[in-house]
Amino acid sequence: MGVEIKETRVTDEEFEEMKAFVFEYLAASVEKETEGGRMRWYPWHSAEYRHNHILNVVALAEEIAREEGADVDITRVAALFHDVAKLETDQELHAEAGARVAREYLEARAEYPESFIQQVCRAIEHHSYQGDLTDLSRETQSLIEADLLDKVGANGTVLMLLRMGYEARTHMDADEMVDRVLERGYDAASRVQSDTAESIAHQRLKRVTWFREWLEDEIAAIG
Repeated sequence: MGVEIKETRVTDEEFEEMKAFVFEYLAASVEKETEGGRMRWYPWHSAEYRHNHILNVVALAEEIAREEGADVDITRVAALFHDVAKLETDQELHAEAGARVAREYLEARAEYPESFIQQVCRAIEHHSYQGDLTDLSRETQSLIEADLLDKVGANGTVLMLLRMGYEARTHMDADEMVDRVLERGYDAASRVQSDTAESIAHQRLKRVTWFREWLEDEIAAIG
């Protein structure tokens, strides 16, 4: 029977410290922006929103990894750092930049094995991969699926409705905005591969569809 080596695991205390670091890094990224910044007037480009998205992805990725037999520690650490550079780097470069931040953090804070760090960084680097997810490690697949799924469901619906205010839309356009959530949801559902992610996607799409039908009925009544 093998003996678990402590240095390959991430304790709850260490993970909480990582969470604090990631939020501080995001907040510092916003503070360093020049006037106008990267669409700072959208709430989802704030440190608070980005951190909330990251924590949602962590929870989803942990669930998928646990059910699908992936390494939970690699998955949750990669999920925590996957968007850490999102507010300071162009979209097409943020994955690679995030992997660099994660490596620097992991190398400086504790004696994690190089193999662990490599797998975490590889998952972060590939989390925007657009190809077949079965080509990737289970940890990377779990992260990508979680990232896709956070855009679906209640969270995605609320974000679209928030966007209405910034686009000067009225409540009569709400059904159109929810349609965008459904379109994104069906796209996400078509990409996920694991049974766990497919189940989550199906459940979330069902709820958004129900809300869309309810909203459509009320808007029709108003008209």
